[in-house]
Amino acid sequence: MEMVLNKTVALEARSSILIFIDDEPKPIADFISPVNFELDTTKLVDGKHTLKIVSRDPDGKEGVRMIPFEVQNGPAIAIEGIKENAVVDGVLPLMINAYGKGNAQNFNIVGSESPRSIPSWVWIIIIGFFGWAMYYLISYLHLRPQ
Repeated sequence: MEMVLNKTVALEARSSILIFIDDEPKPIADFISPVNFELDTTKLVDGKHTLKIVSRDPDGKEGVRMIPFEVQNGPAIAIEGIKENAVVDGVLPLMINAYGKGNAQNFNIVGSESPRSIPSWVWIIIIGFFGWAMYYLISYLHLRPQ
């Protein structure tokens, strides 16, 4: 009889956990700790959100933890030609690519990689190499006996 009583007391002495998304007044989940929980972000709109976890111990004391996160279930957008908070004027050539994750069973290769222009440092290395090659060729032809 004593063991059953201790087991009941141990179960009642656990903290309860309420999980909220953003400023919703109704919790999305109510658990007794400890718990493993999967948050389905496919039901949330893309953008910034806050996960609010409220825990109450058996004495009624509350602990609150806020965890900001960002959801991006929609297509990823890659843009080249302008950066955030850039100061611009005139006409800007932009390259924009949007690609989604698609179906997990099928891989769609079209549009899954953003085309990018060649970085300027690569052009500098190529020009430097050809400049050195021309110098070497001219020096070699000039020093060769005739």
